[in-house]
Amino acid sequence: MPVTLDVALRSETGPHRSGNQDSVGASVDYALVADGVGGNVGGDIASWTFTHRVMSTLATRPARTFTAENIAELIATANAEIGHRIRREPELEGMATTVTALFCGEDSVRVGHLGDSRAYLVRDGVGYRVTRDDSYVQMLVDSGAVDPADARTHPLRNVILRSLSGRSEDTTDLPVMEVPVQSGDRWLVTSDGLTDYVEEERIIGILTATPDREDAADALLAAALAADSRDNISLVVADVALDTGETQGARPYRFLGAAAGDDLGAVVDLSR
Repeated sequence: MPVTLDVALRSETGPHRSGNQDSVGASVDYALVADGVGGNVGGDIASWTFTHRVMSTLATRPARTFTAENIAELIATANAEIGHRIRREPELEGMATTVTALFCGEDSVRVGHLGDSRAYLVRDGVGYRVTRDDSYVQMLVDSGAVDPADARTHPLRNVILRSLSGRSEDTTDLPVMEVPVQSGDRWLVTSDGLTDYVEEERIIGILTATPDREDAADALLAAALAADSRDNISLVVADVALDTGETQGARPYRFLGAAAGDDLGAVVDLSR
């Protein structure tokens, strides 16, 4: 039976940023967070360009019809759109974005990931991180040079090793993980505006202790703000459900974050 998602989205500029470089998109069968690379020109445009391309494609073709290879191709196509934008507007040279995305299958959730945004899974009351950061500090942790407990506060934690910048080599060997679903699964997809400032144990604790996904999303956002996050904070809490046919027909799409303008939080139909 096809897998669907019930989602709660949040995207907050935060008190220390003048603009939001994140973009968040979701529907009944996917959820994604794209985080414009901080300090780079056009990070907001890069994340919006990527997210809009993926959402436009999925508005006309359900995610469950995609194979893992199709998903990698979709991410590569959206990355190429960033390259096209740079060629049209050379002043945007250097813009880039990370991405972490969930795509529902018939009996699994596929995870596409590049950069330091993250995906977490909570199952049977136990949560863990599914993705691995493409970052310099993660490389130091893997080598044993940095203790995992010190990674969140390391001064070089924001140095990423892979992102989407419009070049074809960006998506070489792009990992797409496939995770079999179980009833009651809860996913979190989030930018590092949350994970750089709130301990992983606290994040998982909120996800496991807060049954209502909207309340969980609010609590995660509040935790990041209380920790004085100095970045944009974007997240999707997604509860897995089995499609009984009720979600067929009208397909709501939600977009938040960069370049959303006055339509922040609005339901948008990208199939038109």
